[in-house]
Amino acid sequence: MSIVATDFGMDKALKQLGLQEINDGTSTGSENFGSGELISSYSPVDGTLIGKVKTTTPEDYEKVMQTATAAFKEWRLVPAPQRGEIVRQFGERLRELKEPLGKLVSYEMGKSYQEGLGEVQEMIDICDFAVGLSRQLHGLTMHSERPGHRMYEQYHPLGVVGIISAFNFPVAVWSWNTALAWICGDVCVWKPSEKVPLCGVACQNIIAEILRKNNLPEGISCLINGDYKVGELMTNDKRVPLVSATGSIRMGKIVAQAVASRLGKSLLELGGNNAIIVTPDADIKMTVIGAVFGAVGTAGQRCTSTRRLIIHESIYDKVKEAITTAYHQIKIGNPLDQSNHVGPLIDTDAVNMYLNALEEAKKEGGNILVEGGVLQGEGYETGCYVKPAIVEADNSFKIVQEETFAPILYLLKYSGGVENAIAQQNGVVQGLSSAIMTNNLREAERFLSAAGSDCGIANVNIGTSGAEIGGAFGGEKETGGGRESGSDAWKVYMRRQTNTINYTTELPLAQGIKFDL
Repeated sequence: MSIVATDFGMDKALKQLGLQEINDGTSTGSENFGSGELISSYSPVDGTLIGKVKTTTPEDYEKVMQTATAAFKEWRLVPAPQRGEIVRQFGERLRELKEPLGKLVSYEMGKSYQEGLGEVQEMIDICDFAVGLSRQLHGLTMHSERPGHRMYEQYHPLGVVGIISAFNFPVAVWSWNTALAWICGDVCVWKPSEKVPLCGVACQNIIAEILRKNNLPEGISCLINGDYKVGELMTNDKRVPLVSATGSIRMGKIVAQAVASRLGKSLLELGGNNAIIVTPDADIKMTVIGAVFGAVGTAGQRCTSTRRLIIHESIYDKVKEAITTAYHQIKIGNPLDQSNHVGPLIDTDAVNMYLNALEEAKKEGGNILVEGGVLQGEGYETGCYVKPAIVEADNSFKIVQEETFAPILYLLKYSGGVENAIAQQNGVVQGLSSAIMTNNLREAERFLSAAGSDCGIANVNIGTSGAEIGGAFGGEKETGGGRESGSDAWKVYMRRQTNTINYTTELPLAQGIKFDL
């Protein structure tokens, strides 16, 4: 891996993360490296070539899998609390490197520095959660119908867990998976997005250091780099019992079919088309804050970003005015400058999708309230900085039914009771995050009931974006149905086993069946 000097104080951060410049093109500090073609990582912030990483060839992949499967045989026998100690050390090292890693996330992906720091904090939080969980991987004890028998169930490690992550959260989503998988006794093979490869190498450098210090096999954490072809090696590999994939619905369907064809397990976190319902009893100030951050945070490139604002007709004009006024206060620019709210989109392909979506909205009859467009001039030379836009639309518009990974907010109107707003909110194929703004208890409870939101996440008086690691994260319908992070999400990384012990001198059969010899 070759690192090129950068501005914004990045040189120091890169060195702290073990990404210093070397000349032979291999990755430094990482025991998992490729021998294939180079991936060039350009910052969407200023167009600087940050570094190059070699991709993983099929031959490289086979070596990685051999290393991982060998490591699993040792790691699965380490007591879970001791595995938790390794995760604790990883979390402590992340605390020490929070600033440089957050800065790299911001610079390579384009999100604000505060969001970059927040993403690393999510990594720290999931490590803390996993450490406690390492002493709570509990099963159940059941009463047997047969006298002198004890029946219980327990959980065992699965093996190699494959992780495919997206560019928008280049480090946090990996940590959600790997921290839990590690304490469960699994080893991990990670394919980060080819758009943010240096974040992956930085994380691998950190955990590799921890593993070396504890004399543990390097194969507990492995990294592979490349495009979808590298991911296909993993999704088609019977040695990988679980593939956790984050990305588009299109990608998720491909992964799900490939893994299912070999009867493997898949954990899918796919698209979102998230809405906030605003009822007549809503606090308008809270609504504006939640909606604006949800719509423009990370330049609209979160799976939980707010795409639709469903507003009751009686307060529609008031909310519309408040939202449009707030949009005119948004500052767009270098995300490492903390006075800016919004950074760039990840690349020019994303910009084109954004522009096409606005054109489609106009063709379908949408009314542009806040004009979008690409920013030009000093500081915007990459062509990746765009203006957050607001469009008055209808939920039936084809473009509104789709997820556009960009800062476009659609304003929709509803009349009558809250059930009509819920119907609009549920009237899309995605089912990730949802929210309602109301001070009416009945409306809130209706929204949270079985007849309410059909999403995996349903919030009251907070926005759709941002989730705590203590709760299980994921969605329904074409969002994939997976759950990561908190609650009992750990169970997906383990295999369940039912055990029955006979401590008598007789052998009674279940259901009273007689079989005498």
